[in-house]
Amino acid sequence: MPQARRKSRRPADASRIVRNAIDTTALAQLVSGPANGAVVTFVGQVRNHSRGRRVAYLEYDAYVPMAEKLLKRLAAEASERWPVDAVIEHRIGRMDVGEASVVICVGSAHRAEAFEACRWLIDTLKETVPIWKKEVGPDGSYWVEGDDVVAAP
Repeated sequence: MPQARRKSRRPADASRIVRNAIDTTALAQLVSGPANGAVVTFVGQVRNHSRGRRVAYLEYDAYVPMAEKLLKRLAAEASERWPVDAVIEHRIGRMDVGEASVVICVGSAHRAEAFEACRWLIDTLKETVPIWKKEVGPDGSYWVEGDDVVAAP
């Protein structure tokens, strides 16, 4: 059976930082197609609590040129590690509880590779991409980096 042709435009190239709401459906369409029997979508959204404190909203900031370059690189690397198409969008600015802060879509012929690549992408993004999160709640605001939390001025 002949192998299905990959799309000529790489979905990884569409990975970016945005300031407005993320269109999850549009991202999923970038990795969908006749060769991909599975599309896995990860949506990271603002929750109302963190580390025993209430969260009213989050503020994300980034060094945008570097962050976008790294998002594209990660999505492309996922396509080299697994037979997948991948795209990532991360939002910056203020987000209220329930709003999406990051969306990763991965398409593949089979679900196992799509799930593995998606998990690797979110874990690696959080470790390597220069995006910073500030949690704001009734008891103040805190910059969060992994397990480290620092009160914001």
